[in-house]
Amino acid sequence: MSTLERTRCRMRAHPLALDAALAFCVLLCMVAGSFLGPQNEDGSSWGTRTPNAPSLALMVLGTAALVLRRRAPMTVLAVTAALSLVELVTADPRAPVAMSAVVALYTVASTTDRPTTWRVGLLTMTVLTGAAMLDGPLPWYAQENLGLFAWTGMAAAAGDAVRSRRAFVDAIRERAERAERTREEEARRRVAEERLRIARDLHDVVAHHIALVNVQAGVAAHIMDKRPDQAKEALSHVREASRSALNELRATVGLLRQSGDPEAPTEPAPGLARLGELADTFRNAGLPVEVARADHGSTLPAAVDLAAYRVIQEALTNVQKHAGHEAKAEVTVVRVGPNVEITVLDDGTDEDAGQPGGDEEHGGHGLLGMRERVTALGGALTTGPRYGGGFRVHAILPVRNHAAAAAGKTV
Repeated sequence: MSTLERTRCRMRAHPLALDAALAFCVLLCMVAGSFLGPQNEDGSSWGTRTPNAPSLALMVLGTAALVLRRRAPMTVLAVTAALSLVELVTADPRAPVAMSAVVALYTVASTTDRPTTWRVGLLTMTVLTGAAMLDGPLPWYAQENLGLFAWTGMAAAAGDAVRSRRAFVDAIRERAERAERTREEEARRRVAEERLRIARDLHDVVAHHIALVNVQAGVAAHIMDKRPDQAKEALSHVREASRSALNELRATVGLLRQSGDPEAPTEPAPGLARLGELADTFRNAGLPVEVARADHGSTLPAAVDLAAYRVIQEALTNVQKHAGHEAKAEVTVVRVGPNVEITVLDDGTDEDAGQPGGDEEHGGHGLLGMRERVTALGGALTTGPRYGGGFRVHAILPVRNHAAAAAGKTV
């Protein structure tokens, strides 16, 4: 901090001392000015003079009132104007007592609004200048009378300009603080959304692969003694599912790394291109899955492609967990106009299979995560039991809006 800034901070911390110093400086200027005056009545020549005692007393009283100019600006202006009026009417030669009224008028103009400044400024100028011209010892056209009019007008104008500048600076500072608060709130909102998205991805990955690992491990334990070959095959599926889970977890957690951390895996996010692999993992776990696609090989935006994959993954995981051992699943992907529709059906007979909230009632968040993922893309998700048994998951994901948005960002 520079010396000037430290001085300003001290002055702001002690405003009364600052006003006392200002009043003392004004007193010195008035005393020095009282020894200079016109020698001729028309003010054509100037010389030295000696002020009288009443004028010195009025100068001291006027500057003493300036010490309280911040606390009571209107009162100080009234007192200094009255003292100046007495000096203008009675003193001969005059002393510059009106300097205290000029400082007080500046204070009023800098601390009030513009209409008040206009009213008070015009009143002060009219009273002091009119009294000096009509009842003073000098002719009405004397330079001192015209100078009094000019000084009071400049004091009011300067005070109003300072007040306007302070208001402008305060408005800029408030706007900057508001923008900073808005920026922080937006950052917190984006962090919350990113956390929710990562939580959904982690749930989809973990729930899917751990469910497969659980099923295959149970199969291996059941047939280990009687059919060791099939047990080895089940264990190989466990190893593949766990490896896939680790890879997807590594890719998801890599999003949380800082810029100086090792690079995250560059493997692309899963999409409908890997739908066959996904179905094979469930088939290997003992769940018959039929896949039918009528999307004409269209390329989907990355966000829509990932959401479609995750919806199918979570729906099949729920079938594996809740639909029973004899259940079958059907997956349909259809492109209908600007949307892609995904349907996952099963014919399970387990009690949880016919309940829309079966997964959530068992402590999971599968259906909730699917709904949030689809809704975030502007789509719609419907879930519910099928007539005659089983469960149905139907998702509609808009394609054209996201494709247009992606194209707009690349332009």
